[in-house]
Amino acid sequence: MSFNVTDSVNSALLSGAFESGKFGLQKASNGITQASIDIANKAAEPRDTNAVLADAAKQQLGLPRNLLSGLNNQDNLTNDLLSLQNNLNFAQASSKVVGTAHDVLGKIIDDIA
Repeated sequence: MSFNVTDSVNSALLSGAFESGKFGLQKASNGITQASIDIANKAAEPRDTNAVLADAAKQQLGLPRNLLSGLNNQDNLTNDLLSLQNNLNFAQASSKVVGTAHDVLGKIIDDIA
């Protein structure tokens, strides 16, 4: 049985791609879970009508300042929603890595056979 360096390198690269994609999916899944928990916790917090109206008034009064200086992490719900979207994008990209590695591996197997 002969040893082909090119096949070994391809195998190592594909293995790394699968592992990288798998790690990315796991990390994205953890991020999605955490952002979802944070959003659910915020939604479950009991608030009376006066507190909601007072917060809305504060946000409206501070809106021009916030637009000029950025949110500075003042809106945690927005941050959680952005985190959810970012992790979704990360999961989609990671799944494409796994899919591409799968396709390449299939092509290599077809070429060898």
